Amino acid sequence: MRHINLFLAAGLAASLFTGVAQASDNNDIRLGVDVPYEPFMYRTPDGELTGFEIELGNAVCDYLEANCTWVEQDWDGIIPGLLARKYDAIMSSMAITEERAQQVLFSEPYYTTPSAWITANDRDIDVEDRESLEGMVVGVQRATLQDNYVSELYGDVVEIRRYTSADDVVTDLRAGRLDLTFMDYPVAESTIAIDTKGSDFQRISGFIKEPQHIFGQGVGVAFRKRDRELAERFNEALAALKENGTYDALMEKYFNYDIKL
Repeated sequence: MRHINLFLAAGLAASLFTGVAQASDNNDIRLGVDVPYEPFMYRTPDGELTGFEIELGNAVCDYLEANCTWVEQDWDGIIPGLLARKYDAIMSSMAITEERAQQVLFSEPYYTTPSAWITANDRDIDVEDRESLEGMVVGVQRATLQDNYVSELYGDVVEIRRYTSADDVVTDLRAGRLDLTFMDYPVAESTIAIDTKGSDFQRISGFIKEPQHIFGQGVGVAFRKRDRELAERFNEALAALKENGTYDALMEKYFNYDIKL
């Protein structure tokens, strides 16, 4: 796994020589990430950064023989941080959308997950009945696809409360300060054990991935638009990890369903 295509290596060297903004000469790459977002990225009790996307990112860096470091950044500032050169790429479950593609360059998509409506077990809420939702309070993580979905399709009906993290959403949901939430399903699995007997909450919708103009084409790594060579290196690495079984092994470690694209 620790090798790099010679053609890509030559292209990288040429781009560095001509001054194209890339990772540094000694192949250091900084990856921006919003933590926590289980099971994709989170810290273990001893403080170690881990999760599906962290392990996948480390495997990409191993394949590229790059020295990678993870830089933590709150989600609502993660694209501005990339453009300000705080890091070289964002590998933090960022869905590819037309709006974001106007600001950044994306890799090929490498996974997709659904979202769902969730409420407490003792609540009887029908999200298909818009009139019945009038005045209800919905919690979402700020600046996410879930925020965009609720804002566009339900903003005229419900009161939307936006939070910095999914953990903050769950805190207010548990405290009864929210009627329901619209959440990324893997996050709901990890934070409130949704769809298990021990959960205090219930999923009150199917799995939602549409419309595409909100949910995008899947998740990709984001780069500054001028860093096309770096994006191509990541594309090759991700394709190789899918081909050699590394991707599948990591997916099976963290999920019991297929998220691969």
